[in-house]
Amino acid sequence: MSSFGLSKKNTLGDRLILGSVIVLALIMVAPVLWVIGLSLKDNSELMANMNSVFHGPYTIANYLNIFGNSSVFRWVLNSVIVSGSITFGILVLTSLAGYGFARLNFPFRNTIFIIVLLGLAIPEQAVLIARHQIFAGIGLHNTYYALILPGLSAPFGVFLMTQFFRAIPKEYDEAALLDNASRFKIFWKVLLPLTLPAQATLGIFTFLIAWNDYFWPLITATRKEMYTLTVGIASSQMNFAQTEGLGFLMAQAVFASAPILIVYLFFQKYIVTAVSGSAEK
Repeated sequence: MSSFGLSKKNTLGDRLILGSVIVLALIMVAPVLWVIGLSLKDNSELMANMNSVFHGPYTIANYLNIFGNSSVFRWVLNSVIVSGSITFGILVLTSLAGYGFARLNFPFRNTIFIIVLLGLAIPEQAVLIARHQIFAGIGLHNTYYALILPGLSAPFGVFLMTQFFRAIPKEYDEAALLDNASRFKIFWKVLLPLTLPAQATLGIFTFLIAWNDYFWPLITATRKEMYTLTVGIASSQMNFAQTEGLGFLMAQAVFASAPILIVYLFFQKYIVTAVSGSAEK
């Protein structure tokens, strides 16, 4: 009888947890559904009555307008180039730095590592004026160099990769050295493949941060053709009521969010692997 009562309590508790999760999920999804609904409505209907989003008719005209009348594709291309370059650069630099700090002995190694970690305590706004003056002085504003180079500073990525390399047993290095493997070959062929979960996690979060970055692109990109997607959509939002309309703006937002969703769907298993691996350690 007691076991039946315990089972009943567990069932009730599980249902309450499930119900809470469903309610929270609906709260989180509601804004996304609202944006999608707005993007499928005619702009004139939305101007007359916002409640029209809850009933038909719906249209894909706003999405068709993106293909014909918008600068969104140029902005998407800029965001892909900038985000992809930053992600690739950070993975290369942090992997090399992490291997160096974890496996090599060189003068002032610990001091340099601490200096790198101090970068975590410096907010971007504190160096913004100096950064702007540097790029203005060398004439790199409104170029991909200005959009990409500041994003290659990644002290957290160096820390993450250093910790992963330190967690790998040194017996791998010793066995490779006995086979006359060079340091670079040990790094490239032996250790680097073992850090793929960490690299995938770092790469995904780096890509998302770079894709959603707004502050620095707003300052360095003043020509419309050099806007990233976040800056471009924000510039459209400032006067959407007088130009394309709210539905078109929401269609742009949905279009802009699609690459992030695709990246997450393809690489989410690496995030789970990295998180579960960290939990076990």
